[in-house]
Amino acid sequence: MKNRISSGAALIVVLLATTFALAAPKPPKVNTPQNVPAFPGTLVNARYVYVTSYDGDQFNPNLLPEDRQAISTVQDAMQKWGKFIVVYEPRQADIVLMVMSRSSEDVLAVYDAHGWPADSQYLWRMMGRSGLQPSETPLLTNLEKAFEQATTK
Repeated sequence: MKNRISSGAALIVVLLATTFALAAPKPPKVNTPQNVPAFPGTLVNARYVYVTSYDGDQFNPNLLPEDRQAISTVQDAMQKWGKFIVVYEPRQADIVLMVMSRSSEDVLAVYDAHGWPADSQYLWRMMGRSGLQPSETPLLTNLEKAFEQATTK
């Protein structure tokens, strides 16, 4: 009888653990085409891009090192991509890319520079864990995909 109760309790524990594992939230998929929002058609002719963070530009001494690295990573990726010319003053830009890099999630958002910062509603944005790391930038890959789709329509 004692062995029978132990087996039943073990079975219940296994079933509960399985249920919790299946019900656990899945991390967001950053690099899937169906999750990539459409790039705004009003910005497909843009040529100049300014990259900054939500907490300030790369020269701000109070900027978190993670955000400074994210700015640098995005600037490098933009130059390699070749569709935009990186500028270092927002008044020279057509597009502003705002980044934020945290251990829990990275953010990449696109703003129209002509209304920025007064009209600071993003026109395109993606978020994801480890989306703007120097070695891999799935958020930028998705930006490139969305831009290409917008220009081929």
